[in-house]
Amino acid sequence: MPRPTAAQFAYGSCTVIFSTLAMLLLSQTSSGPGVAVITVAALALGLLVAVTVPQPRTRTMSPVAARGPAADRTPVSAARISAGAGESRGRAA
Repeated sequence: MPRPTAAQFAYGSCTVIFSTLAMLLLSQTSSGPGVAVITVAALALGLLVAVTVPQPRTRTMSPVAARGPAADRTPVSAARISAGAGESRGRAA
């Protein structure tokens, strides 16, 4: 199971706190079992909200993109590179 993200923690926690306060104020209950039922309902709602927060998408690379742009180029021999470097020095001087 993937680890929860910071957004999931934040949304779930805020949902639990605000829904508990709202349900306690609206129901005006003061009995122990009533508070326990509201607490369990708020926790279940917070869990539901935390699970439904979208996960960040992982970017998958296509095989062409994974190779990079250099993979499409033709290889050049070392002799050709060193010969070309000598010619460019001769022209610049």
